[in-house]
Amino acid sequence: MPSAFKELEHRVPSPAEMLEVALEQARLSAKQGGIPIGAALFGPDGTLLGKGHNERVQTGDPSMHAETAAFRSAGRRDNYRGSTMVTTLAPCWYCCGLIRQFGIPNLLIGEDRSFSGHYEWLELAGVSVTVVDNPDCYQMMQRFTTAFPALWAEDIGDSP
Repeated sequence: MPSAFKELEHRVPSPAEMLEVALEQARLSAKQGGIPIGAALFGPDGTLLGKGHNERVQTGDPSMHAETAAFRSAGRRDNYRGSTMVTTLAPCWYCCGLIRQFGIPNLLIGEDRSFSGHYEWLELAGVSVTVVDNPDCYQMMQRFTTAFPALWAEDIGDSP
């Protein structure tokens, strides 16, 4: 393999490139009839450790949020130092708890206008949080929440 390709293999992806992995997962969930939220977990060197999407509708498992799916996909690790959780939408309490419980120090959020989540709590705990306000993430969620308001309310624990 030429050396130029080896350099590319070990290059740390940009935030936009990491977010694109999560966006691909969100699009996959939407195609499956699910909630269009995707996530990915990257190691400190930019290695993709795991990716996933919200599977609550597809599997009937209420715990399968996108961040949970990405975390499970990454498999067991002795620590998460230097890792980054990337998600298309600001994380809920449940997913913030996962990030905090396992000491994931970095969080990259695609957008927080559709759902503000609870990432301020993570910031107070020392997690580095970046909100990108990506228009693709926002538009995807707006289409979904308009078309399926009851399902969205259920997902965020706001059902009557």
